[in-house]
Amino acid sequence: QVQLVESGGGLVQPGGSLRLSCTTSGFHFGFYTMAWYRQVSGKQRELIADVDVAGGANYADSMKGRVTISRDNRKNMAWLQMDNLKAEDTAVYYCHRPLFADDPWGQGTQVTVDD
Repeated sequence: QVQLVESGGGLVQPGGSLRLSCTTSGFHFGFYTMAWYRQVSGKQRELIADVDVAGGANYADSMKGRVTISRDNRKNMAWLQMDNLKAEDTAVYYCHRPLFADDPWGQGTQVTVDD
């Protein structure tokens, strides 16, 4: 059974940084691209970045240049380093396997950027 558990969110001041973690189980992590998404209250979930099995990354324009996605196939984990955070980055952040709509979504991790 696929499980995705996000952690590392919290309250941070504008300009601050956070590193989000995604712990996975229930599938062969090293075989699949992983992605981070976020959902602002009242809006649709949006893709932020994805990373392929070899570590190649793609970033959406919304946070490009301020986030770095990474993974460790031995640990079955992925991370999202977020820097220079802005108030509009306040959202719940999720990790997921792209194109696997049947995978359950984790609870996400809340990121709040506020002074």
